Amino acid sequence: MLIIGCDYHPGFQQIAYVDSETEEFQERRLPHLEEAEKFYRDLGERKVRVRVGMEASGHARWFERLVEELSFELWMGDAAKIRAKQVRKKKTDREDARHILKLMLKDDFPKIWVPNWRNRSTATAVASTPHGANPNADHESIASDSHQ
Repeated sequence: MLIIGCDYHPGFQQIAYVDSETEEFQERRLPHLEEAEKFYRDLGERKVRVRVGMEASGHARWFERLVEELSFELWMGDAAKIRAKQVRKKKTDREDARHILKLMLKDDFPKIWVPNWRNRSTATAVASTPHGANPNADHESIASDSHQ
């Protein structure tokens, strides 16, 4: 299994990963979308078992969809608890990715339950639906209807 600690940013992700069988450790910076998607799809094509750990973020839905599509395991973590567990407060993307990976390997990763991206999209649309509007309608069509 490939275990990946991911420091996710809107424009890229810094990853630190280890193969649990060979114990080979690697790091990479993956620009979004093309290079990151290619990296994960290549793993999927090779039928590699993958577990990705990252801080919960509202900006990663495309990545969550990709991970689900490839049947990889995704661990979302509480960002404040992840930061609190960091002994050295040195803040770099590489250190953050390594720290997430270390927590996963020590079974100390502060996982939180997050609804999958489909359920969050529905919940967001329902929560932002004007009173009296159809909560099952597409969120974008609701927004466009109110501007006519």
